Parts: sequence; structure tokens; C-alpha cells
Amino acid sequence: MLSVLACIAFDHDPVFVGLAAVILVIGALVTMRLYARVRRTEGALQYLWLMLSGMIAGGTIWSTHFVSMLAYKSPLLLGYDLPLTALSLVIAIVGTTLGLFVAALTRKSVLIEVGGFIFGGSIAAMHYTGIAAIQMSGLLLLDHTYVVVSVLLACLFGMLATSRIARPVTRFCKYGSALAFTLAVGTLHYVGMTGVEIVPLKLGPVSSDLVSNTYVGIAIFVIMVTLLLLAVLTYSIDAKNEEAASGRIDHLARHDPLTGLANRAGIVNLINRRISKHLDDTADLAVVSFNLDRFKEINDVHGHAAGDALLRHVSQALSGCLQDGEMASRVASHEFVIVRDAVFTRHEVNALCKRIQKSLSTPFIFNEESFQVKASFGYAMYPKDSKTAGGLIEYAERAMKQARAAGSDRILAYDPAKDEENRERSALAIDLAHALERGEFELYYQIQNNVLTRRVTGAEVLLRWHHPERGMIPPFKFIPIAEENGHIVGIGAWIIKTACREAASWDNPIKIAVNVAPVQLADPDLPIVVERALVESGLDPQRLELEITESGIISDTGFALQVIHQLKALGVRIAMDDFGTGYSSLATLQAFPFDKIKIDREFVKDLGRNKQSEAIIQATIILSRSLGIPVLAEGVETEDHMVLLAREGCSEVQGYLFSKPVAIGELRHQLRDDMAMQKDMETVPSLKVRVA
Repeated sequence: MLSVLACIAFDHDPVFVGLAAVILVIGALVTMRLYARVRRTEGALQYLWLMLSGMIAGGTIWSTHFVSMLAYKSPLLLGYDLPLTALSLVIAIVGTTLGLFVAALTRKSVLIEVGGFIFGGSIAAMHYTGIAAIQMSGLLLLDHTYVVVSVLLACLFGMLATSRIARPVTRFCKYGSALAFTLAVGTLHYVGMTGVEIVPLKLGPVSSDLVSNTYVGIAIFVIMVTLLLLAVLTYSIDAKNEEAASGRIDHLARHDPLTGLANRAGIVNLINRRISKHLDDTADLAVVSFNLDRFKEINDVHGHAAGDALLRHVSQALSGCLQDGEMASRVASHEFVIVRDAVFTRHEVNALCKRIQKSLSTPFIFNEESFQVKASFGYAMYPKDSKTAGGLIEYAERAMKQARAAGSDRILAYDPAKDEENRERSALAIDLAHALERGEFELYYQIQNNVLTRRVTGAEVLLRWHHPERGMIPPFKFIPIAEENGHIVGIGAWIIKTACREAASWDNPIKIAVNVAPVQLADPDLPIVVERALVESGLDPQRLELEITESGIISDTGFALQVIHQLKALGVRIAMDDFGTGYSSLATLQAFPFDKIKIDREFVKDLGRNKQSEAIIQATIILSRSLGIPVLAEGVETEDHMVLLAREGCSEVQGYLFSKPVAIGELRHQLRDDMAMQKDMETVPSLKVRVA
């Protein structure tokens, strides 16, 4: 080690040694970076990077060697043999290129180290070829120990250089590989030169073909500058191309390819940037969401080409009407989001929405057919409604859905109260999907009574939901949700089955009235469900009464009539529920074979105060009497109601005057009391029935 240091310190010019070190470090860094690029690319481009990295590596090794030789202090050096000097450069370039090629053939195998060994061997081959090119007035002797050690060090450091690039363990490994390259060249040269001894001899005339130190220096300068400039230019051009490609990829990632507008990721990024600028601003930021009415209809009827053309038509309309500070995006199939900053009043947002509506009013023409484009708008404001991009878009979309539900071409601001109501409905819908299997439903019953005798004639079956966290949920909250989500079909089947099984166990053979939702009536399996419930329970079909509203009939009267006839064939009774509240109750009454009419409670509650209600009830009873159909009045709460209904000839009543809806245990008590009262009446002949 001391001999090597002494060789560097006393046998070499420090200026040239420093210059050689600079060339070597720069060349090593560039070479290893290019080699890393070789490993990241494939195909023809990989071979181009490989050739360039080999040229830089070979040029660096060659230049470092000969600058170091210029630094060697020996008056016996006369010059360099031109063919061998040129050959040493070729060996350096070809050898390092071959080594890097072998190391790049694999991702993890030992070929990485094999390539590094070849890389280090080519450094040694170049060095000793360069030594052979030296012409001097003496005899050059080599210490074989130093030669072997120098070659081994070059090969080991060469292996380390390729390994650190191929198997990085930290982000600094790229510098470690450059350091290994530097040590491979440096240790080889100076360890090898330590073993060099020149014995002076008197030789004959010097050949005129020798290359002087001056020309060697010029060659080194030209080669290194050319190679480094080539590397820098190539790398810069590639970096620019990569940046441009990355920019194109980023543009595609943030824009909709069909319309050219920003997509959801792009508009979120824009909103975040605008929010960061608004932190110290008094103005608001508005996010507007709208979707196209009838888009699905156009897409389904006229094909996806029409849908795509419509979306392009909308994007062109938006581009023509938006102003500075406004940006449009397409975030879903036919849903668009507009962002506007510097908003001071909601009137400005409404004006923006109306401006977009006006731009969309131009008819859309496809295949010579004209379509009118309409949209529903909702918007949210920063920072009032939300302080995040995701929150603003979500709330604007919710407001848009509320606007769409309210009617076409509506514009609504985000309303937290309505949103809370919708979230509540969504939460109930999720829980409702599992309520039946969890056994959370319970049947309640409200008795029906004969007007004259006041005896119990039947009981309406009512559904109650015992939520494990919310407690008892009233039917008006969850029944519409069950109908919207289709859960009512399964729930309704359970109600019919359970009610039939329970009624079959009563000693008092009263009838049970079960409501049938419009969705159930539209189910072709309803007669099968009813028949199975009757068979399994053993209940007399005459005791089952299905109550049907007019809204369940008018959507498809032909199919509804077919289902009702199938139910009647089973022996089941059919009642028309909520009579008087529909659009064409009389026509419905004429077309369908009803066994009972139920007068809606809205007419009953105003009896004695509203002459119109009395007239409607009177007309209904007269009509039913002429058709031979009994009438039941709902919502009877007072004795006055009973007196008026009895006077008009109503058959049955139902209401709080007799009982509120009760659980099955309480209903059994009521039925036992009713039967006991009947027995008492039979044992007391003189007892008269009171008619209220």
C-alpha cells in the first residue's frame, strides 16, 4: 500500500493526476447513469444506450490512463506506438460494452457479476495494451505480483460497479457504482504502475511514427469532450422526450379522451389548486354539477354513437359559453362538473347555470333527427359547504340529484338538511336489506268492528320494524324505501305467510286484511305466494282479505286484473283501499271485482265539520249499496263519527275509537273479550244491542 502511495506521490505529476481523477469521476458518473438507463429500457433503444455507455466508459478509461501516463515522471519515455495506442482505445470501448451487455441480460442472476468481471478485465486489457504502446530508451519490466493484484482489483471493483446498479439497496447506490468504477480504473493503473521498472538502455534511432505527449493530450481532450458532449446531449434529449411523454400521459390521465375536457382526477387537481389560492381570499369557489336528461334513452334507442356525439356536442357548447375563471370537466357517463372561482353571491352561480342551460338549448342533430338537450343543476360552495375538492364535488352531485328529482331544468344549491334526510334514507335502505333475515319485523293488528253490533269482524295486519339501534321505526318512513328498493316483495311475502299462520290459530274466526303494495301486485308470483301461505297454514281463504290501492292497478290494468282473478280463484277476498284518493276510482270500481271498499281516513276525520266529506262518504255508500259491495270506514276516532256512519249505512269501521294497532298478545286478549261478550249476549235474551 505504501509503495503504491509513494508511486503516486513521487513518480507522478500531481496536476496531471488531479486532471486524470476529474476525468475519471465525471466519466464514471455518466457511464453508470447511462448503464442504469440501459437496464430500464428494452428493444432497439436499449442497444443505443448500451453503445453510448460503452463509448463513454471506454473513452473514460483510455483518457484516464494516458493522462496518468502524461503525469508519469520519466525522461526515458519517448512516445507511443500509434497502432497499439488506437488498439487500446478499441479494447476499452469494445470490452466495456461487452461487459455492460452481459450484465444487462438479466435482472437478478450471476450474469450481472460476470458482466462486471468482463468490464474490469477490459480495463486491465486496455491498461496493459497502453503500457505496451509506450516507446522508451530503456527496458520496461513488470512485477507480476502487482500485475495480478491490479487485474484482480479491477475485476472485483468492476463486478461491484454493475452489482450496485442492478441490485440497489439504497438511493445512493448509483453513486456507489460510480465510485466502484473509479476505484477499478484507479487501483489498476497505480497498482500496476507501482510494479513498473524501466532499465535505461542505449537503443538505436527512434521511429518517426511515434505519437508525442502533445498529440496524446490533444487526442485525449478531443475524445473526452466529444464523448461527454454526446452523452450530455443524448441524455438531455431523452430526458426532454421522457418529460414530454410523461406530460402526455399526465394529460391523458387527467382528461376525458372523448370530449377533451378534464376528467374527475383533473378537476379534483384543479379544485385543490384553486382552494390553495383562496385560503386568504374573501371570495368563494363554486362547484356546479349537472347531468343530461334523457341521455340513457338516446343512447339505448339510437346507439352509443349518438350518445358520444351528444357528449361532444355538450363539450363544444360548454367551451363556447364558459368565461375566464371557469373550467368544465366530464366526471361520469353524462355528468359534468364546472368550477368557478371569485364568486361573491349565489346569483352569480345561478347565472352561470342559466348560461349553460342557454348554450345547451341549441338542438342536437344526429342522423337528421333533432333532440332537445336539458339538464338538472346542483352546486356547492367553498368554504361554506366543504373545504375539500372531494366534498365539494360530492355535495354538488347530491344537490344535482335533488334537482333532477324535482324536475328537469331545475337549479338547486346544496342543502345540508335535505342531504341529511337522504343520508338517513340511504342508511335505512342498507339496514332494511337485512332486517327480515335478522328477525327485526313484527306484525301489529288493528281490529275492525261491525257498526251496528260493534263486534270484532276482522283485523288489519300492520308491519312494525324494531331497529336494534334506532328503536321502533314508523311504517311511513321505511315502507316507501322498501318499495323503491324492491325489498317489499320479500317483506310482503313474509307478512302474508306469518299473518295466515297466526290467524289460523285463533278461536275467533275473524278475517285478516293484508295490504298489497303496487310492486307486489306487479309480481307474477303473488298468487303462488298466497296459495302457499294458505296451504301451509290451513287458513280458510275466505278469512284472508288483500287490500289493493288504485296506484297499484293503473300502471298496468290488464296484468293487475289477471293477478286479481287468480287470487279470487283461490277464494281470497279483494278490498279496494283508500277509495276516493285516486284519479279514476269509479272506473276502477267498475272494472275490478272488489269484495269491499275502504273509505280513506282523510274523509272520515272531517265528518261533522266538512259537508264535502259527508257528501263523498254518502255517495260512496250509496254507490257501494247499489253494487252490493260492503263499505269500511278508516280513521274512526269519536262516537260522532259512529253515529254519522251508522246513519249513512256504513257496514264496518276501523279506528282508535275501538283500538290502536296492538301486538299479537294484546290482540288475543281483545278477541277473547269479544267472544266473552258474545256469550254474555247469548245468555241474556233481554239485552238489547245499542246502536250509536
